[in-house]
Amino acid sequence: MGRRWRDGVGRVIVPRGEGTEDPLVLPLEISASYRARTKGLLGRESIAGAMLLSPASGVHTFGMRIPIDVAYLDRRLTVLAVRTMPPGRLGLPRLRARHVLEAEAGVMAGWGLRAGVRVRVEAGGDADGVRDGGVGDAGGANGPG
Repeated sequence: MGRRWRDGVGRVIVPRGEGTEDPLVLPLEISASYRARTKGLLGRESIAGAMLLSPASGVHTFGMRIPIDVAYLDRRLTVLAVRTMPPGRLGLPRLRARHVLEAEAGVMAGWGLRAGVRVRVEAGGDADGVRDGGVGDAGGANGPG
């Protein structure tokens, strides 16, 4: 069964190194409803952390003010591809993608987010994503549902 999140906040956890470093924990906005996914980052000048669009397999940047990094995630939250998209572009949908992670252009490389990396999503909490909700990793038992 696929993951189902609700619109809100949380955090995305990006592993770093070969188990030698603590993972990178970033604030996350979750856009799971049709309305929230449709709006996405439109009209925004910046974003703190990242935005998760779910379900989604592709995005566009029409009406956006800033270029963005886009990470396509499969059902296990493994990164399939990362692309930087300037405003006014249509990204091709990725066949195996089930979720899309968006952030300001250039930051995903600094986070170590690249194809093959598996992230975790923790939903719930306040605007800083401090309080944990369900964990959306491949274990599935604790994921939002």
